[in-house]
Amino acid sequence: MYTIYHNPRCRKSREALQYLNEQGAALKIVNYFNEPFTKETLKTVLDQLGIPPSELVRKNENDWKAIPNRNELSQEEIVEVLVQFPKTIERPIVTYKDKGVLARPLEKLIFFWNNH
Repeated sequence: MYTIYHNPRCRKSREALQYLNEQGAALKIVNYFNEPFTKETLKTVLDQLGIPPSELVRKNENDWKAIPNRNELSQEEIVEVLVQFPKTIERPIVTYKDKGVLARPLEKLIFFWNNH
């Protein structure tokens, strides 16, 4: 089963969800504003993506810009920020088994779909 960590207000996230539905994917939809990440679940997703927390940050998001020492945070501290401020999480995220993709642009999701 595929899991999409989804923000229904985000056009890119809606496009990814539509693509997965068109492919007939068995799908679990997680609106991470209604079902927030814990540190543990976010770390699991980061492991599936194979990226450090800093690569999951929406750097133009106001909540991120409001952190005065944001460029000095450790990866662990960035995880805490992402959990506390879900708007700072880049989206959409799609996982399948032990792998995942930051599905932006949609071509990354298409490649992931075709190779898993």
